[in-house]
Amino acid sequence: MEIKLKVKISAGDIYDYMLYHQYTSAAGLIGSCVGALLIVAFFMDRQWMFLIAGAVILGYLPWTLFIQSRRQALTNPAFKQELSYTLNEEGLSVSQGEETQSQKWEDMHKAVSTGRSIIIYTSRMNATIIPKRCMPDSKADVIRMISTHMPPRKVKIRQ
Repeated sequence: MEIKLKVKISAGDIYDYMLYHQYTSAAGLIGSCVGALLIVAFFMDRQWMFLIAGAVILGYLPWTLFIQSRRQALTNPAFKQELSYTLNEEGLSVSQGEETQSQKWEDMHKAVSTGRSIIIYTSRMNATIIPKRCMPDSKADVIRMISTHMPPRKVKIRQ
């Protein structure tokens, strides 16, 4: 079986990936907890500095990720043109123009889903983003392909 997809990555898709990546990391979780605790401290102590610091901490990361995703979408040549994804028994191939990169399923780090995308991590930091809007009829097949070829502990995809 082989699944072919045409994908145009948008700034929103990059933002979705960045949010997921940051808020599932230790640093993102700690930052969120600190920001929330500062806001709770404001309600307990009525010190405006706690509220301001908490709001800045909670708002800083999403805002900077938003700016970075827009910048990447505008400046990275890979996101300006359509990508061709091929999922088959061997792995995942990504093509654009004359260039093709392939990775075997056993070399994949993990696969996850967000509300917008299926994200296949090819390493701890790099990933292939498959927006759900680009696979209206083949989403179940894509999930089945990933789940069949990757160990269950590496797949965290919800339908």
